[in-house]
Amino acid sequence: MVLNSTYTNKEHREILEDLVGKPFSFLESLKMKGIGSKRMVINDVSPNLMSYMNGVADVNYANIELRIKGILIYINKGLESFTWAIPYYQLVVYKTNGSSIHAQGKFIHFLNNITFKENKSFFNKMMDQKIKYDLAYNFQRV
Repeated sequence: MVLNSTYTNKEHREILEDLVGKPFSFLESLKMKGIGSKRMVINDVSPNLMSYMNGVADVNYANIELRIKGILIYINKGLESFTWAIPYYQLVVYKTNGSSIHAQGKFIHFLNNITFKENKSFFNKMMDQKIKYDLAYNFQRV
């Protein structure tokens, strides 16, 4: 689900908390050594996310925030901001030339450059959270 988060909206906050959980507390985020990624360059997106990208030859940026039950991807388009909420059970990450996040029939591919390499520990943390979530709900095929 992609929401316009340029302005704060109580309904959007409730939807996000319902979908991906509440944000980590200040102490939890300190213990985890941060819950947000650095800004990454978007290389490619699926056609259904193209409307959230800059139309001109501008560089598109996004960053990721960890939540208890999922992640939030913040996409910047000019002066507007959009938030893509992805629960962990829908999250699929591919490590190709850069990294690609897939969910809900959409994908976003991040460029493999210095800012992406600085986020390597963040991606490891994100995958650890996903594994912890999967183990808590025991999604095993029988």
